[in-house]
Amino acid sequence: MTFNAAAVIALFSAVTSHAAETGLFEQVPQHEPKSAPGSGLSCAIWVDKIEPVLSSGLDQTSGRVVFNVRVYSNMLAEPQDGIDPEVLTAVCVLMAEYSANFTLGGTVREVDLLGEFGDSLSAKSGYLNHDNRLFRVMDVVLPIVINDLFGQVA
Repeated sequence: MTFNAAAVIALFSAVTSHAAETGLFEQVPQHEPKSAPGSGLSCAIWVDKIEPVLSSGLDQTSGRVVFNVRVYSNMLAEPQDGIDPEVLTAVCVLMAEYSANFTLGGTVREVDLLGEFGDSLSAKSGYLNHDNRLFRVMDVVLPIVINDLFGQVA
């Protein structure tokens, strides 16, 4: 079975560029950061899972790539009542964009909005202690289906 790694790398770049182009974030790295992000709003993106999906052809298998999109805000930011609304607004902008750009400009079959092949597009909030600094975070699960991700060879 061959694997279309170039499609995943291109998708990774597109998802990262998309978040950066919103202008909401100080930084948008393509990895889970090893050191704490800056004091402003940040977003980190990394691949969580790659798996085949059932709706495939005879010699090609479609795949599902699930990204983690984490939005960070420093818990010491002021005003404190502005932390959650700022994080929530950024996450809502991203999720609305993923919903409105269902095929990401025709580059993928679909953003799996409703969980046809597993977890749906969703977000969950929490806290993260990173380098002895506390952050308010929301993690977005971004599942994307790509046609012909795995080639089948007899």
